[in-house]
Amino acid sequence: MRFAPEYVTYVLNENFEDAKANFLSPLMALHYAHLVMLTEQGIVSKDDAHAIRVALDAVDESEVRKVVYDGTYEDLFFYLDRLVIAACGADVAGRLHTARSRNDIAMTTYRMRQRECLLDLTSATLELRRSLLLLISQHHDTVFAVHTHTQRAQPTTVAHYLLAVVEQVERDATRLKGAFERTNLNPLGACAITGTGFDIDRGITSELLGFAAPTVNTYGSIAAIDYLLESAAAAMVLVTGMGRFVQDLLLWSTAEFDYVRLGDGFVQGSSIMPQKRNPVALEHARVIGSKAVGQAQAVMTAVHNTPFGDINDTEDDLQPLVFSMFKDAGRAVKIVAAALRTAQFDPARLEARAGDGWTTLTELADTLVREQGIPFSAAHAISAKFVAARQAAPKQSLADILTDASRTVLGAPLSYTEDAMERILSPRHFVMIRRTWGGPAPDETRRAAGVSQAKLQVDEAWLAAAVDALTASQARLTERSAAL
Repeated sequence: MRFAPEYVTYVLNENFEDAKANFLSPLMALHYAHLVMLTEQGIVSKDDAHAIRVALDAVDESEVRKVVYDGTYEDLFFYLDRLVIAACGADVAGRLHTARSRNDIAMTTYRMRQRECLLDLTSATLELRRSLLLLISQHHDTVFAVHTHTQRAQPTTVAHYLLAVVEQVERDATRLKGAFERTNLNPLGACAITGTGFDIDRGITSELLGFAAPTVNTYGSIAAIDYLLESAAAAMVLVTGMGRFVQDLLLWSTAEFDYVRLGDGFVQGSSIMPQKRNPVALEHARVIGSKAVGQAQAVMTAVHNTPFGDINDTEDDLQPLVFSMFKDAGRAVKIVAAALRTAQFDPARLEARAGDGWTTLTELADTLVREQGIPFSAAHAISAKFVAARQAAPKQSLADILTDASRTVLGAPLSYTEDAMERILSPRHFVMIRRTWGGPAPDETRRAAGVSQAKLQVDEAWLAAAVDALTASQARLTERSAAL
C-alpha cells in the first residue's frame, strides 16, 4: 500500500520518528516477552520460536533509529515486522503475532515508557526534598517575616517555611507512586478488544516486562486511559505547587527583599548593567514548569469527550506530548533542587527585619488574653489602638502606650514594664512560644524535619526497589528469550 504523500509527510513520518525515539526498545522487549509466553504455552513450536528469536536478535536498534520513513509501511511495528519476515520467512514470522493486536501492543508500550517517566520524576522530587532538608537543618533558628496577601504578616523561621514545601512535595511523591502503581499493569493479551481464544498466560508477559500484574477487563485494557490522566495530573500538581515556591524565591532574591542569595553558578549578569545578578535559573524553572502544566492540560484536552475505545486521539499523536510534559516537569524540579543546594540566607539580617510592620502584634493580643484573662476581641482592640498610638507618637514608651490603650478599651489600665513589652513584641519570642504541632518553634521544626527525613528514606527505598524490579525483569527476559 502506498499512502498519500500528504498523509506521509504530516502524519506517518512524524509518528514513525516519535515511535523510534520513544517506543523502539519497549516494542522489542514486548516481542521477546510475547514470544517466550507463546512458546511456553505451546502455541508456537520451539523450532519456530528459535527462528523468530534469532530474527529478533538480528534487529539492530541503532540502525533502526537511522531509518528514514518512506511510506511503504504504516508504522514502526510494521517496519520491524518486515525485518523479522526478511530474516525467517513470512510463515514463521507471522506466528509472533498470534493472540495480540496493535491495540494491546501500543497500550503496553505506552505504559512501559510512562512508568519510566514517573520513576524519573519521582527521583527528581527526592532530589528536591534532599536539598530542602539540607537547608532546613541549617535554619531552624533563622527568624524571618512571611507574608499573607502579599503583605508582611508574622515572623516564622526559614525551616518552618521550607517544611511546608517539603510536606507538599511528599504528597507529590505519594501521588506519583500511586500513578506508577496504576500505570504498571500489563494490557498485553487483551488483543483488539475482547482477548483471545488461545490459551495465553498474561502473567508470564507481565513478569518478563516488569509489570506488577495484568490489567483485567480486556475492553478497558485498550480503552481506558485514566492511568495516563492521573499521571498527568500528578505531574501538573507537582510543578504548579513548586512554581508557587519558585515565585517566592524569585521575590526573595530581589534587592528589595534580599532574603536569599543563589550561588554564582545559577545567576547571570547583564551585558550593559555591571551590577546585575539575575537569578535566571529560577526563571527558567518557572517557565519550564509552566510549559509542563500547559502540556498536561493539553493531554487532558486532547482526550476530553472522545469515544471510550481504541482511538487515535489517545495514541501516536498524543504520546510525544506526554513525554515532553514529563521531561519538562523533571527539568524544572531538578534545576530548583540544584539551585537550592547553593542558597544562602543571612540569619542576622532576616531577624533584624522580621519585626518590621508590627508582625508580632498577634502575640501582644495573645499575651493579654493569657495573662490578663480578657477576651481576644478586647485584646485585639487594645493592640490595634496600641499600634495607632505608637505610629502617632513613635518616641512614647511601649509600656505607656499599652496603659493608655487598655484604659480606653477596658476602662482600666494594664501595666507592663518596657522590658516586658520589648520581649513580647520580639520576633524570636513570637517564634519560640509557638510550639503548636507543626508550628515554627525550633524544637518542633526539628521534630518535623526528622519525620520528613524518615519519609524520604522510605520513598528512596521504594524508588530503588521499583527500579531494581524493572532491571530484574529485563534480566529474566534476556535469559528466557535466549533459551528459545
